[in-house]
Amino acid sequence: MYISKFMAPEIIFGKGALNQVGECCSRLGSSRVFLVADRGVIRHRWVEKALPFLEEAELDYQIWSGFSANPRDYEVEEGARLYAEYGCDAVLAIGGGSTIDAAKAVATLSTNKGRIQDYEGIDLIKNPLPPLIVVPSTSGSGSEVSQFSIIADSERKIKMTIISKSLVPDISITDPLILSTIDSRVTAQTGMEALSHAIEAYLSLAATDMTDIHALHAIELISRNLRASVASQVDEGAKEAMGKASLHAGIAFSNAVLGLAHAMTHQVGGLLDLPIGEISAIILPHVMRFNMLASIDKYVRIAATMGARVEHMTPREAAEKAIAMVWELAQDVGIPSGLAELGLPEDVLPELSENAIKDACFITNPRDADVTDIIEIFRSAL
Repeated sequence: MYISKFMAPEIIFGKGALNQVGECCSRLGSSRVFLVADRGVIRHRWVEKALPFLEEAELDYQIWSGFSANPRDYEVEEGARLYAEYGCDAVLAIGGGSTIDAAKAVATLSTNKGRIQDYEGIDLIKNPLPPLIVVPSTSGSGSEVSQFSIIADSERKIKMTIISKSLVPDISITDPLILSTIDSRVTAQTGMEALSHAIEAYLSLAATDMTDIHALHAIELISRNLRASVASQVDEGAKEAMGKASLHAGIAFSNAVLGLAHAMTHQVGGLLDLPIGEISAIILPHVMRFNMLASIDKYVRIAATMGARVEHMTPREAAEKAIAMVWELAQDVGIPSGLAELGLPEDVLPELSENAIKDACFITNPRDADVTDIIEIFRSAL
């Protein structure tokens, strides 16, 4: 008998949904909230706008922003120390994927002993986490609904993948108004990250009918709206559509996991300390070409979902069209054409490839690969 599990948090979506934060924290039993927010969100005054709703619910709070754009192990360990020192009993994250990942790591260490490295891998978190409420400020990471947290290991210079159903937030609150303050470059990076989540989830060995529904809908929304969202910060329709796309892609990959593109992306991101969305957008078409042998019929569906007329194409032609459309979208929104433009030297490819094989995301890749295969994919993406 085949058994699958499907998990998602309570989801609140809509303009002005930020006003729900106090009520959500309160009904989960909190009295003192550890509010995790990145500096950009603070600068754009979204934290300032959220605080009255916490105060209205008679909640105390402590704000923490002591983490990098790619949160590091020692930073989240310090966050967990402060969480305990302030006597907090819930975690509220307002920010992008890095903020939510940092919040998840702090929540993990607040109820589980040791270092964050102890939880790298799949289902290693043993004790329940405190209530976790998240408000995403970007439309791409999917961390607001996923069982993933990505934290940089400062010694090994890699990004650790922590996967646990304990990391699925209790409540996810998406307010499209917040997305309007993100600049075009971040909009492009996070939008392409959502596309890579959706495509890899759809092609994953762990995909199910339920995850396919979410993955395909995310692919459709991104294909139709990312260009417009990048072009204009005030296009509310595009922002709302991309917020929904991030949710659907996040639900898909949280339950189906990902694949080789993310296993490779994590290694580059850990080495260069760069945004994961930009890296995955460069690598994705090359991994798609490698994986095409394993699931060509699904590539036909991807092409059709992205708007291609596939009726008179062979499966191979349609699959090639899907890869080309992903590449064209990345180029249209300003993604660099190769990893060399990001400063990746060729001599590190063997080490990165060895590490990619060990990444938890590789387990569900639809095609087997060895280190030599991955080195060649990296080379093609340079």
